[in-house]
Amino acid sequence: MRVIVAEDVLITRQGVVHMLESSGIHVVAEAEDASGLLESVGRLRPDAVVLDIRMPPTHTDEGLVAATALREAYPQTGVVVLSHYVEPGYALRLLQGSEEGVGYLLKERVFHPAVLVDALRRVTDGETVVDPTIVARIMGRKRVDDPLAGLSPREREVLALVAEGYSNRAVAERLFVTDRTVEAHMAQVFSKLGIEESSESHRRVLAVLTFLRS
Repeated sequence: MRVIVAEDVLITRQGVVHMLESSGIHVVAEAEDASGLLESVGRLRPDAVVLDIRMPPTHTDEGLVAATALREAYPQTGVVVLSHYVEPGYALRLLQGSEEGVGYLLKERVFHPAVLVDALRRVTDGETVVDPTIVARIMGRKRVDDPLAGLSPREREVLALVAEGYSNRAVAERLFVTDRTVEAHMAQVFSKLGIEESSESHRRVLAVLTFLRS
């Protein structure tokens, strides 16, 4: 896998690069700002990009803006955004309009190489990955009008794991049930959320978006 890492803090960027290369990932370029990242992606066409949510010059949302631009221009390039902030709104903003092949992880996950590498492999396969901490925050907040109210506890549990980026088989393994059982739960989720028949990946993304918006 060929990856570009964009992070303005040198020591953090070098740490991510070292971690990825130690895990067998080929880091083809580094960037310290959004413009450098976009130039490198256009020139090198990597499989995926890892970037900070806040980058120069204002350190507000340049990473999200760059991620959106990348997904529009190079939809085959996976994007993993790293952030210090447990903010579901950022994750939702990242997913809207280009829902497949993107991930949002808290920076603390960078200390666990397997988590970042797994996220990269998932987004390059067209999956969506949302940090488990954000999923837990969404599950725990109170809602006045909850679109998930009709889901059973098990269906909510399955949808939460799907939101984290797990495949049906991985969900089945975590819950100690069969793949067919997970498929049945997801069919009920789609039905109860009013998600019409389409490709399986598209319906899963729509279900995750409904989850994040709730």
